[in-house]
Amino acid sequence: MKKYLIVIEPTQTGFSAYSPDLPGCVSTGQTREEVEHNMKDAIAFHLDGLRMEGLTVPEPQTYSSYVELPA
Repeated sequence: MKKYLIVIEPTQTGFSAYSPDLPGCVSTGQTREEVEHNMKDAIAFHLDGLRMEGLTVPEPQTYSSYVELPA
């Protein structure tokens, strides 16, 4: 099983998400839960498409971290 990082951002109408490891793989949703579910489906679809085209499925490489700065 592979874990791909997704970045979720609020929009005026809900949320959008993308994966830095999978350029062009994006999704939207009205709630955070919905965009996470939709993004899981989008990643599966994206990876299936890569495989069908005979392309290499990228390994997950990105990770997240926070930095603290004084206010």
